[in-house]
Amino acid sequence: MEHITLLLAIVIVTALVFDFTNGFHDTANAMATTISTGAMKPKAAVAMSAVLNLVGAFLSIEVAKTISSGLVREDGIQPEVILAALVGAILWNLLTWLVGLPSSSSHALMGGLIGATIASIGVSGVDGGVVVTKVLIPAVAAPLVAGIAAFLAARLTYKLGKNVGEQSSAKGYKAGQIASAGLVSLAHGTNDAQKTMGIITLALVAGGALAPGSNPPVWVIVSAGTAIALGTYLGGWRIIRTMGKGLTDLQPQQGFAAQTSAAAVILSSSNLGFSLSTTHSCSGAVMGSGLGRKGGVVRWSTATRMFVAWGLTLPAAGLVAAGAEFVARQGDWGIAAVAVFLVASCAAIWLISRRQVVDHNNVVADEDAGTPVDPEPAGVVTTAIAAVTPPPAGTANEEAELDVKPTLPAKAGAVADPARPAGATV
Repeated sequence: MEHITLLLAIVIVTALVFDFTNGFHDTANAMATTISTGAMKPKAAVAMSAVLNLVGAFLSIEVAKTISSGLVREDGIQPEVILAALVGAILWNLLTWLVGLPSSSSHALMGGLIGATIASIGVSGVDGGVVVTKVLIPAVAAPLVAGIAAFLAARLTYKLGKNVGEQSSAKGYKAGQIASAGLVSLAHGTNDAQKTMGIITLALVAGGALAPGSNPPVWVIVSAGTAIALGTYLGGWRIIRTMGKGLTDLQPQQGFAAQTSAAAVILSSSNLGFSLSTTHSCSGAVMGSGLGRKGGVVRWSTATRMFVAWGLTLPAAGLVAAGAEFVARQGDWGIAAVAVFLVASCAAIWLISRRQVVDHNNVVADEDAGTPVDPEPAGVVTTAIAAVTPPPAGTANEEAELDVKPTLPAKAGAVADPARPAGATV
């Protein structure tokens, strides 16, 4: 192993903590729809996802290269900058987890790294071209591409299965969901574990333990894969609830379409070295598949809160990281202060989360167990759609017949209609 100083050791441990939070923050990406449709039990789902995240970490290092040698200047970065970036990313991950909003761990990390770098050496330390082409453009394109693909896939699955019994179709697609959820988990490990590999490699380069341009060492790959797998097994139940039930109501056909589309987008981007947000891809796919079923709607009130979180991720993590970098550069006492602040903040968020516990027992509606999930408000768009949607055939006539009341006696000499109750208004 390379020569590791105490500061580098602190940075590496903090990076693995971020990787751990990334795991439980993003478990919903792979398993929310599988759990919400009943294809798998919650604990079994997160266990399978954890194993495949670990396997996925060994499949590629292209994204790690983007983080370690493309986003910021290696020669101007000190380990304190990496520590500050991780502080901003971890705190944003935990805050969004607390409120149950699926936001991008990847963008939190990159926002923290950009903010800390600018605070340390200025704007020149950031490669703007890489930020635009490999961060911002994929951030916009990923949910759109995944959403459109999932919409079309959902429409196709319903069309192909229109002559198949509902129970048989649901059973088949639940089995397909398990396979597609495994593919998303594999893709998540391939994409997101690499980001921590990249940040640790950058720290090693900054601390002089590795030469610039080096690939992640094997021990970095193993430790990053293990940390994200452990976090995934813990399960980010609050975000799983939002992703599985808060955005739209999914049937197995839609869940299969959403997961398959998201996995295809994530794996493609990983091979191209794009530091893609798996959260953006999976959220877009869930919304697209929600609209892909006839009569399906998206809860735009929840989606709007999610979009706001997406927009705040880069600047919020960047600002926290910039402040942490300012304190950390003051010397040993500054690094200690940043570390204490991070630990205290994490403990406070955890204590607040204990006021309303969400776990595998109540992550989905379980009326038999007496723990139903409160439904999200439908929102303005969904309410408007429901208001103009015609009722199913026969409903209006049945209600009209039930609502008929005698108001006036029949006219003298009128011919009685045996099909109409006596005294009913004509």
